[in-house]
Amino acid sequence: MLAEDRLQTIVNLVNEHGSMTANELMERLDASESTVRRDLTRLAQMGRIVKVHGGATAVARTVVASDQSVNERHGVNTEAKTAIARRAASLIGPDDFVYIDSGSTTERLVEFITETHATYLTNSIANAHALLVKGCRVLVPAGELKQVTEALVGEQTVEVLRRYRFTIGFFGTNGATPDEGFTTPETGEAVVKSIALSRTLRPFVLCDSSKFSVVSPVAFADFDDATVITESIPSELADAANIICAAVGQDGR
Repeated sequence: MLAEDRLQTIVNLVNEHGSMTANELMERLDASESTVRRDLTRLAQMGRIVKVHGGATAVARTVVASDQSVNERHGVNTEAKTAIARRAASLIGPDDFVYIDSGSTTERLVEFITETHATYLTNSIANAHALLVKGCRVLVPAGELKQVTEALVGEQTVEVLRRYRFTIGFFGTNGATPDEGFTTPETGEAVVKSIALSRTLRPFVLCDSSKFSVVSPVAFADFDDATVITESIPSELADAANIICAAVGQDGR
């Protein structure tokens, strides 16, 4: 059995049974103890299983199947979102063509943007207005305005996004795991996120650490398709190359 096939088999067995001992895996895979333990260590580092004494358990996940309104999300994990937003805003340069997704963390990002010489495109009405007040050049796509998230979605939105190439982009997510990628509850928003991210040279997903154990129904990108900005990196993702940690200050700023 090839190494990658063996790793996937381990993940499947652990997820199916909830947990597996190293001895059980050795028997199922016809592999040595050293091979199994090495594979478990690698999978734990990838965040695909949790390594425990004598074996492994499945990663605990929360399934979020519906959107909260932006107002409901504003008061959640505010210190983390502030740290993430400040770090993200510092990445924008004067010559950038910036895509900004809808969501509570991207709204926080807009608050910290000081670069008024860049050009911004956003599918969020709230973000567009806040950028306009700052004196920025703002583009808004056509489309249907969702009541819950106040985001523009639909075929017209996608058609507009396909015309552009963004130098940098910032995306919200409801869930983020190495196996399932970045996920969101609703297909319309997932399609917009996916198209915009694929048209972005340097995509960043703004993701507070509470979302690393969450999976929503619709994936819009693989985990390694973007760089994650978070305030705290889970131990199982400590070796991931595509994560930036934005430290939270004592005052939340």
